[in-house]
Amino acid sequence: MKEEDLHRLTYLKEIVSRLPEKPGSYQYWNADGTIIYVGKAKNLKKRVASYFTKTQQSIKTKMLVSKIVNITYTTVNTEEDALNLENKLIKKYKPRYNVLLKDDKTYPSIAVQKSDFPRVYKTRNLSDKGAYYYGPYTHVSTMYALMDLIKQLYPIRNCHHHLTEESIKAGKFKVCLEYHIGNCEGPCIGKQSKEDYNNNIKNIREILNGNTRKLEQQLMKEMTELADNLEFEEAELTKKRYLLLKNYNAKSEVVNYKLDNIDVFTIEENEDGKSAYINFMHVKNGGINQSFTFEYKKRLDESKEELLSLGISEMRERFSSKAKEIIVPFEMNMEMNDAIFTVPQKGDKKKLLELSMMNVKEYKVDRIKQEEKLNPEQRTTRLLTELQHMLHLQKLPIRIECFDNSNTQGADPVAGCVVFIKGKPSKKEYRKYNIKTVEGPDDYASMKEVVLRKYQRAIEEETPLPDLIIADGGIGQMHAIKEVIDALKLNIPIAGLAKDNKHRTNELLYGFPPQTVGIKQSSLLFKLMTNIQDEVHRFAISFHRAKRSKHQIESELDEIKGIGEKTKQALIKEFKSVKRIKEANMEQLESIVGKAKAKIIFDYSRKNN
Repeated sequence: MKEEDLHRLTYLKEIVSRLPEKPGSYQYWNADGTIIYVGKAKNLKKRVASYFTKTQQSIKTKMLVSKIVNITYTTVNTEEDALNLENKLIKKYKPRYNVLLKDDKTYPSIAVQKSDFPRVYKTRNLSDKGAYYYGPYTHVSTMYALMDLIKQLYPIRNCHHHLTEESIKAGKFKVCLEYHIGNCEGPCIGKQSKEDYNNNIKNIREILNGNTRKLEQQLMKEMTELADNLEFEEAELTKKRYLLLKNYNAKSEVVNYKLDNIDVFTIEENEDGKSAYINFMHVKNGGINQSFTFEYKKRLDESKEELLSLGISEMRERFSSKAKEIIVPFEMNMEMNDAIFTVPQKGDKKKLLELSMMNVKEYKVDRIKQEEKLNPEQRTTRLLTELQHMLHLQKLPIRIECFDNSNTQGADPVAGCVVFIKGKPSKKEYRKYNIKTVEGPDDYASMKEVVLRKYQRAIEEETPLPDLIIADGGIGQMHAIKEVIDALKLNIPIAGLAKDNKHRTNELLYGFPPQTVGIKQSSLLFKLMTNIQDEVHRFAISFHRAKRSKHQIESELDEIKGIGEKTKQALIKEFKSVKRIKEANMEQLESIVGKAKAKIIFDYSRKNN
């Protein structure tokens, strides 16, 4: 270790020795005077010391430690305060080694003005202190449905007039089209009182707060009272509002009306370990009135619990949640002043957790599809990584080679080898083989010959060897290939693709003895495997057909006296079939084989047609 590194670590360990054993946030600084990492701890001294005493650390963590030249900290009263402070400092300084919140969207909210005759409108700007804000709404369609419900229940103004009781009495305004079509009750000209208008606003705020059940019951009570008092027109209007609200509630996601003021969080990591997705839902009066899913890009090897803790702090602050209960998927080693953590095992709370998990998984799939659309190679890498994990391969199967035999009852035996690199066919590396040493229809012996020829040559010429070999004939072909690979002392994993009785690919085999690998037939990975199998089958069959056709043509041309091997080859190359040769006129034949031979072929064709 360099002397300057020794001095640096000695200085840092002195700071660590003086740290208090209290909750707080710590900050790591680099030589440029920049904060490169912000953390939180229940015990500052114990947590920070772990960075300089642990021997088993990831490369990223070692890199972080190598950059630290100074440590600062802030103590707080509770772990929850430490979490909130950490969250704020990360947002402020955006340290290089902290997780990155992937949230580049500003979602719309619904605003209700603080004025005599408030407007209700959608906005993305929350800076105006003269309004109450509800949301944000991650599903914009949900927001529009809510705005439409409010408009139908309680017609309110959408004009920008500065309405006061004084200005209305002074007759400064005129009604607009919205009044004439029934979307507004005309408060601007005194047609609707301030008391009545603001009572509507009060009910609208109840809806936006998620208290729709309470309002539904209230409307039912009003409707009954109006009917009892023979005020049928008012009762009918109230009934319409009641049915609108009831219909809206029926479409809402409701678990149990008794569940109220609850936050739900779930987390799902990406297969590559570089990202994690967190879903947040808030439950009010048994209905989900807020749902938000976001992505964290990892910088170090943060655990699920660390990321979820950060996500809980972020979402509760962003949505101003004061929920007394937080449902999570696993035990959390953290405490919050005003809330308890619950890991439900059954019942309605368990259903909420499952619903949140479904949301986070769908979001993960959507994000992956989105990224793969922009970068198609990413999808292939994901599929190959999935195959690597499934077969427990030592390295990513970038290069896959697949073999297949083809013959007709032992006649014209051939084989083909196709090469897929990064999930795509590399046709320039395809190879055709005429079987030379095997007599009769012996697929296993033919496979051994071809594999031996292929990899003996690869060893001699030092050309690339595959990361995975796939046999197109199931267990028997796999054993045949293994014999050759073992004899050549190569370490190449071998898989097999088996077909059902309808000749459709139905399973992937691996290991010796070969075992079926669990892979969904609807998955993209299975589709890739099927594509490889179809391609090698097509390649081998087309080669076999070409060879068989050539033999058939050559055998018939042998009957024409005076036509030698070179002439036959020239005719086959030009006309492709005996039928076309027989149909050719003298001019066409002369252009290929000359006048004398053309006459012989032409005369033969006329006699044998």
